[in-house]
Amino acid sequence: MRLDRFLAEHLGLPRNQIQQWIRADHVLINGKPAKGSHHLNTGEVLQWQPLVRDHTGEMTPEAGDLRVLYEDDLLVVLDKPAGLTVHPGAGRTTGTLAHRLLAHYPEMAAVGGPGRPGIVHRLDKDTSGIMVVARTPAAYQQLSTAFAERRIDKQYLAIVYGRPKTTAGSITKPIARHPQRRKEMSVIEGGRPATTGYRVLESAAGISLLQIELATGRTHQIRVHLKDLGHPLVGDPTYGEARWKGLPKSVKKPLSDFPRPALHAWQLAFEHPQSERRISFEAPVPEDLVSLWVEVTGQSLEGLGA
Repeated sequence: MRLDRFLAEHLGLPRNQIQQWIRADHVLINGKPAKGSHHLNTGEVLQWQPLVRDHTGEMTPEAGDLRVLYEDDLLVVLDKPAGLTVHPGAGRTTGTLAHRLLAHYPEMAAVGGPGRPGIVHRLDKDTSGIMVVARTPAAYQQLSTAFAERRIDKQYLAIVYGRPKTTAGSITKPIARHPQRRKEMSVIEGGRPATTGYRVLESAAGISLLQIELATGRTHQIRVHLKDLGHPLVGDPTYGEARWKGLPKSVKKPLSDFPRPALHAWQLAFEHPQSERRISFEAPVPEDLVSLWVEVTGQSLEGLGA
């Protein structure tokens, strides 16, 4: 794979931004400045340093609450609420997590890509849960590298229809953009490799609570793989199904009315950029998922911080 494409895909940044880094000799292969057209080979050592620039002219900080789970001079771990877009993009220029980050941590204006202050990974707008953001360029590079090299442990909680045949399993199927519906992803032969692990934690009243572990980080990966497994997320307007129609009348309304994919980024573990000590964090299960589970099953979610 070409170097510029590899970095763009693994860091979630525009390729033209990566090419700016390359032209400025901020990307090295085996210690030497690299070309964007270079095709990566096994055993090569890849290093990069984001261009430090002032992005405050591109984004205006906006006040807003942040649910901070941990912070130090290098990074912030936070709990993103459902409904909050992570950074500006098509159709969204204000009111994002990125705008709030700039208001709380102005130094992040010089960290990361334009419109993405400190952001080294993302969650879908309607997915709640844990994220880590960088406060310095050095922390940004180290965390970005850790994500690209899959050294970050990510655990999710998902409420799905039905119960998988096995209590634990792994879904390894390639994912690519849907050939007709271009805003959607799909399991497609020849797509990018993707692996999702799952474990059934609870099951009752026609739904199950799964613990999900991501081995890769493709767009909409969990949602696409769960649909392919035959157990789509409750509330997913894109990849879900109206399975509630076949369930008892008493549970139809809370399931059909649930307004978002029932997915929560629950736990995150990684090596601290400075101390290199493995640290782990957990975002409490949000009230809407707790209420959905209790209302449908009549059971509590003991042991999950709920």
